[in-house]
Amino acid sequence: MVARSALLYLSKREGLKDFATKFSPFKKLTTRFVAGEDIDEAVGAIRAINATGATASFDHLNEGVSRADETEEEVREYRQILARIDETGINSNVSIKLTQFGLEIDPELCYRNARAVVEEAARRGNFVRVDMEQSSVTQATIDIFKRLRAEFDLNTVGIVLQSYLRRTAADVEDLLKIPARIRLCKGAYNEPPEAAFPDKRDVDANYVAQMKVLLSSGVYHGIATHDERMIAATIEHAARAGIAREAFEFQMLYGVRRDLQVQLARDGYRMRVYVPYGKHWYPYFMRRLAERPANVWFIMKNIFKG
Repeated sequence: MVARSALLYLSKREGLKDFATKFSPFKKLTTRFVAGEDIDEAVGAIRAINATGATASFDHLNEGVSRADETEEEVREYRQILARIDETGINSNVSIKLTQFGLEIDPELCYRNARAVVEEAARRGNFVRVDMEQSSVTQATIDIFKRLRAEFDLNTVGIVLQSYLRRTAADVEDLLKIPARIRLCKGAYNEPPEAAFPDKRDVDANYVAQMKVLLSSGVYHGIATHDERMIAATIEHAARAGIAREAFEFQMLYGVRRDLQVQLARDGYRMRVYVPYGKHWYPYFMRRLAERPANVWFIMKNIFKG
């Protein structure tokens, strides 16, 4: 737990990126979790994913946007992504983080920027997933999503909920009334115990409970997990409830449990891989290390080998 907290703390110190990338094992591991720094590299990664029978979700990494002009650059980037998806014929939608679009600068600016991307996706027949970030912006994210969903249909914009947050059961119930397409994940930010379950058992129990609610809702949702127990619980519930394999999809992160990704696709389940790219990859990468501290040992062992 201490190691995880330390890594999450370091994820907020992007100034360490230049120091860390001097070590080749660190750079080698980043290419496992990040598909490159530009769109072309990400397109290549998605082509390879599509070849395994899986679909993808493009994610441009750029946390901590602090100026209005930077948010406009994000809109341009996502419009370019949506255009490239059409031009290349790859099977992918897009994921956006609202802090990149100005959520912490001005929620109204953020809404306008996010709306521009969703409108472009609607024009192209694509789909935008609004990612969920730290709990301090959960309600603001849901509020903006609801405004977008009121303007665009179920298959144009969706949202993410995190099972480690205590509020998630109520949010699932509320959003299904709209309805909304939801990606359910566990969550990867360092949260206070009053906001999130500190015990993994409670996080897992909530995940299974909300997964069952989502799958039984009749709406197409994303079950995002690398945990084989969560996957087995999902498969078991779907089989018991008579829910078809094409009625939902599993989702995983680029570079994590590729064996499971391929196997689920081969077994006839829909599989989507979340593909991050961009120059500001460091905070995302450090959170992936926090989820899997064994990767830290891999880096340290190789550094000391020289």
